Amino acid sequence: MKIAEAKWAEIHVAFLFAILMGLLSSCSTNTSDAPSNIRPNNPSTPIEVSEDFKKKDNSVLKENHGKDDDMDLTKIESIQELNEQSTLSHQLEGKGIRAIVIDIGDFSFDALIAGPSSGEPIMLLHGFPNTNYQWREQIVALAEAGFSVIAPNQRGYSSGARPTGIESYTSEKLVEDVRQIADALHWESFHLAGHDWGAFIAWEFAGKYPDRLRSLIPISVPHPEAFAIALADPNGIQAQMSSYVEFFQQAESTSTFLDDSASLLKSIYESAGLSTKEMEPYLQVIGKTEALDAALNWYRANSFSPSLDQATNRRSNTPDIETPTMYIWSTEDTALGRQGAELTSSFVSGEYRYEVFEGVNHWITEIAAEQLNTVMLDFLIEKVKSVD
Repeated sequence: MKIAEAKWAEIHVAFLFAILMGLLSSCSTNTSDAPSNIRPNNPSTPIEVSEDFKKKDNSVLKENHGKDDDMDLTKIESIQELNEQSTLSHQLEGKGIRAIVIDIGDFSFDALIAGPSSGEPIMLLHGFPNTNYQWREQIVALAEAGFSVIAPNQRGYSSGARPTGIESYTSEKLVEDVRQIADALHWESFHLAGHDWGAFIAWEFAGKYPDRLRSLIPISVPHPEAFAIALADPNGIQAQMSSYVEFFQQAESTSTFLDDSASLLKSIYESAGLSTKEMEPYLQVIGKTEALDAALNWYRANSFSPSLDQATNRRSNTPDIETPTMYIWSTEDTALGRQGAELTSSFVSGEYRYEVFEGVNHWITEIAAEQLNTVMLDFLIEKVKSVD
């Protein structure tokens, strides 16, 4: 099955949401709690950030809020310097971002970190077909404001965490990966942000582990129940917007993305306004058959559009969210409609803030990086102040 590039640029994100949106009936998983090791790939360099991102009141972030000195990487585990040079390391040079590897049981997760180890902890989860590189602008802004930031490459995207078998990519396993990464960092509680698939996993994590989160920032993807309602509405447009999920689930979708020098995959990055040079770090990871196939297994491992549960009167298993939440949606997202976005408030029982980015498409972290940095910092610093 082939999809024209121009058409794909408008609808590709729908695929991920349709399968993501809490409509998942995934099987449970047992994950290892083996001790972790964290190894830096590259030495850090001073953070360089625009004055626009500097916050005069970031002194509130100096408090540790329950963390101990073990959060310092050098005190968690032994650190092995790796002098590998890559397209990613060249793109991030001079930004104060370090590339590390976190060993958890049999898996090794690549990750980007920045900011003071004693700062407020925040984890950033990427979507499809992105990697942690999509957060580069937010990592710098958050670190400059005093946050301790980590952005992992998730299961399938990290070469050392790429199990075989579709069943290895259920949403529950993806949620447990987040928990184990936080445990490895000795983060008893933390802020969590996610975009696209990362937003879905963030919603799921907040539903399962509310006591672990200080705040939640899902971007683009609405609450799973809100999305399920919109998707099932015969008078709505979400089903049409999400009609290409079936393609992602097909075995041949991997080769289709990579045919003709990965022209279809590259067209997605072009829709995010990326130059050939800027998309190279993505292609270096997900432009390989084994990595892209693993990423698409996120869709294949999870069922689509379950029926209404008469006992609970819900379609998803995601509960209402207690965590203080800021949900961000953009008006030009051709895969995620307004209906699900506006229904989300009904499924957040805690403090809720809804931000709409006018005239912005799905790729918010890159298309509207400065605007996103501003609202994230405003929300996060407010949450930190409220704790004080």
